[in-house]
Amino acid sequence: MISTDVAIIGGGIVGLATAYQLTRALPGKRVVVLEKEAELALHQTGHNSGVLHSGIYYKPGSLKAINCREGKKLMEEFCAAEGIAYEICGKVIVALDESELPAMERIYERGVANGVKCEVIGKERLNELEPHSAGIKAIHVPEAGIVNYKQVCQRLAERVRERDGQVLTSARATRMDRSNGKVVVTTAAGDVEASQVVNCAGLHCDRVTAMSGQTPDAKIVPFRGEYYELTREAEHLCKNLIYPVPDPNFPFLGVHFTRMVVGGVECGPNAVLAFAREGYRKTDFNLADMAETLGYSGFRKMAAKYWKTGLGEIWRSASKAAFVKALQRLVPEIRAEHLHPAPAGIRAQAVLPDGSMVDDFLIQEADRVINVNNAPSPAATASLNIGKTIVERLIPRFA
Repeated sequence: MISTDVAIIGGGIVGLATAYQLTRALPGKRVVVLEKEAELALHQTGHNSGVLHSGIYYKPGSLKAINCREGKKLMEEFCAAEGIAYEICGKVIVALDESELPAMERIYERGVANGVKCEVIGKERLNELEPHSAGIKAIHVPEAGIVNYKQVCQRLAERVRERDGQVLTSARATRMDRSNGKVVVTTAAGDVEASQVVNCAGLHCDRVTAMSGQTPDAKIVPFRGEYYELTREAEHLCKNLIYPVPDPNFPFLGVHFTRMVVGGVECGPNAVLAFAREGYRKTDFNLADMAETLGYSGFRKMAAKYWKTGLGEIWRSASKAAFVKALQRLVPEIRAEHLHPAPAGIRAQAVLPDGSMVDDFLIQEADRVINVNNAPSPAATASLNIGKTIVERLIPRFA
């Protein structure tokens, strides 16, 4: 049996950032990261498009806004110190017609309130920044950037191990028991006895929360984000990042164009219900996962509210022509032959029993366990500050 002060379940960027911050803030404490897969950052982090988000979209004062702003600074500092390639390239959020201007103005006001460097620009300036983009006005966010988060995770793991922390792969957590003031986590790699446990299990965070003896406030419903990538000949159509004005009632940003730090331009995503929590392919199906989703009253209420939007997403998933049409709203020159399929990702969307989607970070604390029950985008950008926040909650527990 491994004995440790803190066991962190989940080897994605939030779990690794938490371990990294713990080794810095409490160098005398032992930490073990438990990752169920054979390699780190295989799921949400490994399928991330790599954007360094500015925090412009988020409600001022929310955990998203606070953690994104502080986390972005920490991420840039970490990458600069570690020699990890990143680029502050800027983005535009484009209003395509007059009807989108009020929503665009609200986003701009949020950006200003959050301290984001941004400005409203007209068509002429938009054409200078993104010559192939449609739009009558836009918000220019020069401080947005791009990075490879999987590379960040590898470096975080190295630094944790250098400070005598352990990062174990193929160590799926299957059970938690409390005994003699400790928590014993049963894993595929053996038992781990810890004074404190942090649940950063992402797609499975609600299940791990239940395993810890706490009822999760929300249940995870998986949505597959499907992408295309521009052919090399079409990459000139997007210089950096082009986003639409998002629907304020729906916690997805709409299809957009993202230049990646490793090269290439990604287009998407749409968002369709996944038939498995790790259902990256359209044909992936897990009966237990689907039964859990369909049997959840919160999902049924959400589906009843957003069924029209959902049908549109399904149509774009089934029809490349429909996907192209959505992209053409932003970049009219896009053609079907400019696109080839790219790997999909899964978003762990937390849904409350009343059918509402949790839009902010959600952290639940219990006896000897801290459960991160919702860490959606911009979690990767914010990860180092999320980790710092979790460590601040751990410190009094060791007093």
